Amino acid sequence: MKRIGLFLLTNIAVLAVAMITMNLLGVGNYMQGTSLDLGNLFAFALIFGFAGSFVSLAMSKWLAKMSTGAQVITQPRNADEKWLLDTVTRQAEKAGIKTPEVAIYDSPEPNAFATGMTRNSSLVAVSTGLLRSMRQNEVEAVLGHEVAHVANGDMVTMALMQGVLNTFVIFFAKIIAWAVDRIVLKNEEEGHSWTFIIVDLVAQILLGILASIVTMWFSRRREFHADNGGAYLAGKENMIAALRRLQTMTPGQLPDQMAAFGISAGGSKFGQLFMSHPPLEDRIAALEATEQSQLKIA
Repeated sequence: MKRIGLFLLTNIAVLAVAMITMNLLGVGNYMQGTSLDLGNLFAFALIFGFAGSFVSLAMSKWLAKMSTGAQVITQPRNADEKWLLDTVTRQAEKAGIKTPEVAIYDSPEPNAFATGMTRNSSLVAVSTGLLRSMRQNEVEAVLGHEVAHVANGDMVTMALMQGVLNTFVIFFAKIIAWAVDRIVLKNEEEGHSWTFIIVDLVAQILLGILASIVTMWFSRRREFHADNGGAYLAGKENMIAALRRLQTMTPGQLPDQMAAFGISAGGSKFGQLFMSHPPLEDRIAALEATEQSQLKIA
């Protein structure tokens, strides 16, 4: 129920930002009688495409805390919390970024994630299940992987990519809908007909699937970079050990907006094209083939 509420709240925020922006810029009326104003249509698509990705990015830390119940460590209550905070602080300094907020969330499933709007305003969180099931050197590598995501600017990069893809999905879906409605079916009714609305919806779904394939491909590439960064920050053998440990576990499920930045993810029932993470054996093989001198923050 909480996740449904957060989903609705996020979408209301997206609509509000998009509508305010369109009113300020005086764009959005892309249908002129029976023809399309491509300039206004592109502005409409651009605003809605980027509003969704950047509102989600701006709210990401708050949404992460609310959806997982993550508790930020401000004053360590025990030796484990102090070690977590000290480790992330040391890794952040080595990576050249401001120390992220460090949090623990209660979940029996092993996972961790990073989120935040900028490299210097981020959050790294680990589950209680991961802390219980991994050795300290393996946890250190997981933390390094997440700090590498932050240092590499992956959250902003993914938001930019998603914004671009959203823009083109909206833009071309409406062109397809207009072409079917006006050219194929020769509808001369002004404004949005039911045919236009239905074809637009179907086209956005189909183009959205293609956009998801591109997004997931890029996400898998970023995981290799984050593994490389984790090995640089915590040691190559520790990173490999952590990935091997994950092979023996069932990864925890994260909310969609954080899944791409978790340490691991389950397989997709639609195949590897829709997986946010490469198979663990491929990640291990890539690290084993990497020379020590090649380990770095991307």
